[in-house]
Amino acid sequence: MSDKRTIFQKNQVYPLTITSFTSEGNGVGHLEGGFAVFVPDTAPGDVIEVKLVKVLKSYAFGIVHQMVTPSADRVENDCQAGYQCGGCTYRHISYEAECRFKQEMVQNCMQRLGGFDLKAKPILGAEKQEAYRNKAQFPVGYDKNHKLIYGFYAERSHRIIPLSDRPCMIQPKEFSEIADCVIDWMQRNQITAYDEKSEKGVIRHIYLRKGEMTGEVLLCLIGTPKQCPAVFKLCEMITKRFRQVVSISYSCNPKNTNVIMGKSCETLYGTGYIKDILCGIEVRISPMAFYQVNHDQTERLYALAGEYAALHSDDLLLDLYCGIGTIGLSMAKRYDIKHLIGVEVVPQAIEDAKFNAKLNGMGAQFICDDASGMAKKLKDQGMLPDVVVLDPPRKGCDEEGLLAVTQMEPKRIIMVSCNPSTAARDCKFLCEKGYKLVEYTPVDLFPRTGHVETVILLSKGEIDSKKVRVEFSLEGMDMSGFQQGATYEQIKAYVLEKFGLKVSSLYISQIKRKCGLEVGQNYNLSKKEDAKVPQCPPEKETAIMEALKRFRMI
Repeated sequence: MSDKRTIFQKNQVYPLTITSFTSEGNGVGHLEGGFAVFVPDTAPGDVIEVKLVKVLKSYAFGIVHQMVTPSADRVENDCQAGYQCGGCTYRHISYEAECRFKQEMVQNCMQRLGGFDLKAKPILGAEKQEAYRNKAQFPVGYDKNHKLIYGFYAERSHRIIPLSDRPCMIQPKEFSEIADCVIDWMQRNQITAYDEKSEKGVIRHIYLRKGEMTGEVLLCLIGTPKQCPAVFKLCEMITKRFRQVVSISYSCNPKNTNVIMGKSCETLYGTGYIKDILCGIEVRISPMAFYQVNHDQTERLYALAGEYAALHSDDLLLDLYCGIGTIGLSMAKRYDIKHLIGVEVVPQAIEDAKFNAKLNGMGAQFICDDASGMAKKLKDQGMLPDVVVLDPPRKGCDEEGLLAVTQMEPKRIIMVSCNPSTAARDCKFLCEKGYKLVEYTPVDLFPRTGHVETVILLSKGEIDSKKVRVEFSLEGMDMSGFQQGATYEQIKAYVLEKFGLKVSSLYISQIKRKCGLEVGQNYNLSKKEDAKVPQCPPEKETAIMEALKRFRMI
């Protein structure tokens, strides 16, 4: 077979029909022999002449040389930044078509990567597609004339697309106005922008957050020196013009890295946080804490997650990757949950979560730790949550954490994922460990962009043996681990104390045998021939199993 690189040549033009989208929003068409070509700013149904700009062995990248027949889904791209930014990958098609493609993308990932035949529920599209983002992180730099600018990085580069004369259409208008004021302050005080090549300069990013319901705005500057110069002049300029700015902070990040924020934030003015109201919960949001960028769609997402959770007031809810506690607290409020435990690795987020629980008069325990590691610790402690919520970052969950969750045997697992690929992978693992994919619904939190959120319900189903709740407090809990084994008398004492059940050595040996553990040679034997050996009742088996887990014997 001849090499396709000799058939299709770089800089040559070929007729092409776009048939599908990639997850990044690029159109895909196929030339002779199924040779795939990826073309940005096209839509399924476009008939084009494509110019190949990069040709590889089995696929190529191209640009539109001429539009022959536009897709019925195509609309005019009304963003002034046009095709330079690369953020709004779907702005050239109708929103109805965007929702359709996003639903197909999620379903394809679940089927192709997860192996699931189950179809997605209809996507929850957004009523508001413009000015919905409550967060912006603008890099600061210079244009070719060495003029200070801010904006967004062009796709797959660190070249800044300036926004000083063309505000972003999915951001609140005031974000650009505040950023303009920061640039003015830098110019007046001769404060330089950071340059990645020379590793010199002061200000790296302008970071903004807004409370949708309160209108409060937080401004945070990210720079290289330990202290921000001329900060009092900045605070005076900003607060005089923008009354809605209630907090100004500074984060030092001297490293030459793609990570935006430094390790901590210094409050220069105001409270150090803003407040918002989400699902009837008043929340505090600090610069370092995670908070969903689309308020209205987040309320719909959390409502759906709550329906999937189907909690009762006496249930125990474990919220992993809890951020500032919003999803767990919203469920606790809706179902009057008395037992909520949240885990998050960011210290400031946990402080916000604790504050939010207190602010709303709700009892909850929030732990600052890695979600995966803490899941394993809690499993070893014998925790039996009724429902577990997983809201991981784009990389998804790791297998150790997922395994620990399955070993806790919650009745339901609710996954909230911003990455359909990792969601499909993680769901596949959970189903291999005994769970069933019941339902999943895409939710569009990011209109006009290539991103989509998905809410997923997995169920354990009916469990034959009675599940016994272990009541305990995390206050002062020693997470250093337990002894590796225990005597029969210790197991009996633990089961009696925790479950109020008396168990015999015979029953303990039966369960140890089930788990592949060594037992004394005379256990389970009778001196009489054909004697019937009593079998351990289900409720006692459950209690003994938990004791073995408690002593880390299984």
